[in-house]
Amino acid sequence: MSQNLKSIFIDGEAGTTGLGIRDRLAAVPEVVVKSISADKRKDPAARKEMMAGVDLVVLCLPDDAARESVALADELGGDAPKIVDAATAHRVAPDWVYGFAEMAPGHAEKIANANRVSNPGCYPTGAIALLRPLVDAGLLAQDHPVTVNAVSGYSGGGKSMIEAYEAGAAPAFELYGLGLHHKHLPELQLYSRLTRRPIFVPSVGNFRQGMLVSIPLHLDMLPGKPTTAALEAALTAHYAGSTYVSVVPSAQAGGKLEPESLNDTNRLELRVFGDDALGQAVLVAKLDNLGKGASGAAVQNIRLMLGLTEG
Repeated sequence: MSQNLKSIFIDGEAGTTGLGIRDRLAAVPEVVVKSISADKRKDPAARKEMMAGVDLVVLCLPDDAARESVALADELGGDAPKIVDAATAHRVAPDWVYGFAEMAPGHAEKIANANRVSNPGCYPTGAIALLRPLVDAGLLAQDHPVTVNAVSGYSGGGKSMIEAYEAGAAPAFELYGLGLHHKHLPELQLYSRLTRRPIFVPSVGNFRQGMLVSIPLHLDMLPGKPTTAALEAALTAHYAGSTYVSVVPSAQAGGKLEPESLNDTNRLELRVFGDDALGQAVLVAKLDNLGKGASGAAVQNIRLMLGLTEG
């Protein structure tokens, strides 16, 4: 085995995201994934010992458990590994770098130089990808009343939801989070640079993975009353040269969209639908909730943090 291999420990590797990260890392020859025996997975001493012997730890845990793991790593002082947290626990923490590499110019470099990176949520990835470039370009006011609608495959809902759908015991489609306090809202608002809390309405459909995030806009309510072409141009300029994020030209966008064609990839596609005569537009992001929305993004961040090729 090469002495130059980077070692990684996935704390919580038995869950959906952990398994996805492990599968993707199997295709990265520069790394080796180290595992802890099943009977030691909740043993703090064993986990701390494992952390001390690796270059990077990925946390695929509930939020409280993720915080406990970070505390264990902190006890190692200068021997602490780099950390990617796939939980919600540190996504708006000021001393963590948000792991959406394409979010803003130079942000990939911030991730590459970070010791602590919070992996984004799936829904915020799509929403921020659409909103942040328009806010930065002055085409969308920070206090604009934004509504984000989204539908995801059931694999993003955790073990109980997956079991319900695969057993045929779940509805074909349902809205949820209607109390308006979804856990993804803080990061969605913060990294989109919105000063007004957006309304976020998530939903789940009877398909395993894939996601569409849509944002309706009245063009006459935006600064300068931009055209749909201007919105598309701002997105295209922002993601020019990106490996994983692309803007599909309106001429190719069509009039309908399904959520599954990017499954098992780390790609994110953005589209601007609209009618200038009506003064209306709908921004749409398509991604795999298990890819760019979870495991794919995590591996992208791991590569950056360990100085590996983009892949």
